[in-house]
Amino acid sequence: MISFKTPKPNALLTAIRQAIDNKKITTWTYNANDYFTHTPDQWMGKAWLLPSVVAGSELRFAIVPPQNGRIGTEVYAVYHGRFIEMALAHFDSQFGDGAATAMPTAADKITSA
Repeated sequence: MISFKTPKPNALLTAIRQAIDNKKITTWTYNANDYFTHTPDQWMGKAWLLPSVVAGSELRFAIVPPQNGRIGTEVYAVYHGRFIEMALAHFDSQFGDGAATAMPTAADKITSA
């Protein structure tokens, strides 16, 4: 799980989507169901990040495997690390703490990383 502590989690999520739509962020995309994926050829569609909002305190992203797929340790690490890197590079003033769990949480949709 990735989490960003912020008093305005909906605004942060909207800003991320807008930056992708405006091509300010080109290494991530999202689909109509609001699942985010990393766009470099090596990583595209290897996993998905599904956002959820804890009103007034946190924006979270659970990791989800591709349909009929599994997520290995390397994919888990890359998706978490690079998403936090993107957030730090573009939205550092919109959250206080950004973190990733080393192991999947109950919210993540995988049985093992």
